[in-house]
Amino acid sequence: MRRRTGLVAAAFLAVASGARGWSPDAVRLVVAYPPGGISDRMARLLAHGLEPELGCPVLVENRPGAGGAVALQAIARSRPDGRTLGFCAISPLALSPLLGVPAPDVLPVIGVMRTPLLLVGTSALAARDFAGMVAAARADPGALRWATSGVGTIGHLVLEQVQREEGIEVLHVPYAGGGPQLHDALAGRFELLSTNLAPQQIDYVRSGRFMPLALGAPQRAAALPDVPTFAEAGCPGANRDSLFGLFAPRGTPAARVERINAACARVLAQPDVRQVLLASGNLPVGGSARQFRAEIEQQAADNRRAGVFGRRTGR
Repeated sequence: MRRRTGLVAAAFLAVASGARGWSPDAVRLVVAYPPGGISDRMARLLAHGLEPELGCPVLVENRPGAGGAVALQAIARSRPDGRTLGFCAISPLALSPLLGVPAPDVLPVIGVMRTPLLLVGTSALAARDFAGMVAAARADPGALRWATSGVGTIGHLVLEQVQREEGIEVLHVPYAGGGPQLHDALAGRFELLSTNLAPQQIDYVRSGRFMPLALGAPQRAAALPDVPTFAEAGCPGANRDSLFGLFAPRGTPAARVERINAACARVLAQPDVRQVLLASGNLPVGGSARQFRAEIEQQAADNRRAGVFGRRTGR
């Protein structure tokens, strides 16, 4: 009877704890994007792999908004005990400050994946290739609508670079994340969509629902071999991909950062995790926290020098 009473009490406490919030011995992984996209899928795959590595539950919370800044600001305000992590692209640190948005005060933990950026035309676009899109934009400045996952994101950077290098004008339509913009793209609510390369987007291209125009990557994707890179299309400055990683609150002990880094590296090395990434055209990253921080700082410096959100030069 005492054992049964103890079990009932434990179950009650577990339910009550869940109603109040996260279990105190769990790790919370804040994802900077809505459910449904490749970023959310990868974050959940990483969380699943981290549970046995860290010996505790890893609970995912989606907090989209402001190109990832909402999630990273939440991380910055969290207790620096290693129990709260964020999964986000580096844009809030390497791009958003160029628009006057303060960079969140977070610690880079590990680079997780590199994701090519795919530019597609929806059913609302009459052009059939990148050159045709440019010609249409020149003929009617501001008429084409280009959706991205938010202001200060890599999609926004690519949009600005294309405008600058081609001397055209398009209307920026920022979204809170990949899922909602993909839904509206399929409905033809705008002409252009920059999106992370992922299996779903590849399927839409192959089925003819999207017209592929260009890819931000060092080389063409094996899944879409006929799609030129932005460099091949004549816009080398727009040939950019997204770097995603894990972040922790400033002040998190170095030993805990190193432990999480090592655990993530082991998860990224697992064959099934690598296969999910490679099959979607993404690349696993890994490396030390110092290497991840150095790349963020380098990209931020390069973006400042290039003046990516400055006045367009045109052609």
